[in-house]
Amino acid sequence: MCTSPALSENLRRGRYENEDEMLVSQCRTVDGRTQVVVREGSEAYVLGRNTTLYDLARECADSGRSLAETIGEKGLGEAIDIERASLEGRLLAPITHPDPAHLHLTGTGLTHLGSAATRDAMHAKASADDATLTDSMRMFRMGLEGGKPTSLPGAQPEWFYKGNGHALAAPGETLTMPAFAEDGGEEPEVAGVYIIAADGTPCRIGWALANEFSDHVTERVNYLWLAHSKLRMASFGPEILVGELPAHIEGTSRIRRNGEVIWQKPFLSGEANMSHALANLEHHHFKYPIFRQPGDVHVHMFGTATLSFADGVKTEPGDVFEIEAAPFGLPLVNPLARAEDTGVARVRAL
Repeated sequence: MCTSPALSENLRRGRYENEDEMLVSQCRTVDGRTQVVVREGSEAYVLGRNTTLYDLARECADSGRSLAETIGEKGLGEAIDIERASLEGRLLAPITHPDPAHLHLTGTGLTHLGSAATRDAMHAKASADDATLTDSMRMFRMGLEGGKPTSLPGAQPEWFYKGNGHALAAPGETLTMPAFAEDGGEEPEVAGVYIIAADGTPCRIGWALANEFSDHVTERVNYLWLAHSKLRMASFGPEILVGELPAHIEGTSRIRRNGEVIWQKPFLSGEANMSHALANLEHHHFKYPIFRQPGDVHVHMFGTATLSFADGVKTEPGDVFEIEAAPFGLPLVNPLARAEDTGVARVRAL
């Protein structure tokens, strides 16, 4: 069945030709079915059996087998031009839940050291007297001092909730800000993608690019409005990197307007550029029993230090966000729109 015996054999053995470079995604066929796509380098193939990544991941989580082993057993089918599928708008969110309310979009902030130019300044501020520090800088300093402990748990990070699967935009789909939003700005991040096994164990499927879309103007008014500013849509993918996350990741975030790049900047991620260990951030999310419900999917975003808003950019409906980094395959692309004003939210008594 498989047109790539070498790739299939590597999967069967639970290893790949390029260590930690297997990518998985989902594609819609011309007749509307969902296919799992497996890629290593330039080779991409659909999974030999009709299934979704959710069903595949849940099978792995409950059986204790790896994705590589399970994919190898099922075999690979025909080759696919994944870039063409992307251009045709056939790529889906890499994983969804049959009930969108059981897919959780969450994140952590103040986790990244920033660029080399800002890192020294942040350390200098973090060494100032407590009386002169903002709450944000205190939180950042807690991460510097205790975010990478020799044994878990370490310092607790900032945490926020974005929404559930109803707030998820697939790659290529529109990120829509509410009519009442003051801003709709990108946040280029790395996300961990997880499914909860039948026994309540969180199982990591892999890592993906994410656009943790937020309202930075609202957040700037008062940090207590951070929760409001984060209740927005988000997108991740198109592909999930299976295996270990590189310690150092260099990517690019850009905004296009009418086809022209109006802003572009590199961003850094990975533990080498973070004040927290990923395991510490995972612990402080999954320590809550409510986030260990069997079958649930979690997309947890790990923060960024690069925003167009910080450079004075005011986004507009019609702008297109592009986020890319080499380990994650295809770029994450989403246009921006503003929702129609539906007026005051009124409650009807029963």
